[in-house]
Amino acid sequence: MTQADKNFIETCKEILENGYSSEGTNVRTRWEDGTEANYFSIVGVSNKYDVEKEFPMITLRNNSKTIYRAIDEVLWIWQKKSNRIEDLNSHIWDQWAREDGTIGKAYGYQMGKKYEFKTKDGIQTMDQVDFVLYLLKNDPSSRRIMTNIFNHSELKDMALEPCVYGTQWLVKEGKLHLILNQRSQDMLAANGWNVMQYAALQSLFAKICGLKVGTLTHNIGDCHIYDRHIPLVEKLLEAETVECTPKLIINGNSRDFYEYKVEDFEIKDYEYNHDVKLGKIPVAE
Repeated sequence: MTQADKNFIETCKEILENGYSSEGTNVRTRWEDGTEANYFSIVGVSNKYDVEKEFPMITLRNNSKTIYRAIDEVLWIWQKKSNRIEDLNSHIWDQWAREDGTIGKAYGYQMGKKYEFKTKDGIQTMDQVDFVLYLLKNDPSSRRIMTNIFNHSELKDMALEPCVYGTQWLVKEGKLHLILNQRSQDMLAANGWNVMQYAALQSLFAKICGLKVGTLTHNIGDCHIYDRHIPLVEKLLEAETVECTPKLIINGNSRDFYEYKVEDFEIKDYEYNHDVKLGKIPVAE
């Protein structure tokens, strides 16, 4: 069992046993057929992963290909700083696309906005991504290495308000630690996805900044399982985990974040339960 398995299992059990029901609360989310997508949820989850020891991947289901789609999305947001779905190699954002082919002023759009930052070298104009990288390389003891894309003044212009909205990066004894803040988490469809992609981003930032990778702390405000996902989650909870220690290898020696591609990432020593097949997972909109 990996740490990702343990966190996933414990969180799902807590939701199913003690979660709040959204029935009767006039939820926004709908299934494709138009019916309410109700759910059970718990409030205030914090899961930690030691990424140096083990890359966080669950073995209860096959994530051997999913990991690369997840990395592609995080690079779409942080590296391409794009809100155009044509710049993404998967179709996970298609249902939120507007007529102009974007998801509005969300995610990558916010990461690419430039601000004037106070630095040791004076006021500098850059976006949030470049500011994080600047501080990691020039002021790693700072406790202000943060990003936030929940821009209230432009929420009305977003197809979907950011779920993962903030990060904090901390360097301690040569290790890069990441705190990931998320307002809302669909456990079945998105939990493993978000954890893997940000652990990969953290590993890449550590590599290009000459640091070792440390812990990933994932804070979730509303952590939920949708009603139509419950049988699938129960199937996973009944499945056997696999003993393995996944590792992420990032090929290349460049210190330039913008030179890396999905193809430079490689997962080794990962195994999964080959008997578990969930089929297509319904996604609430």
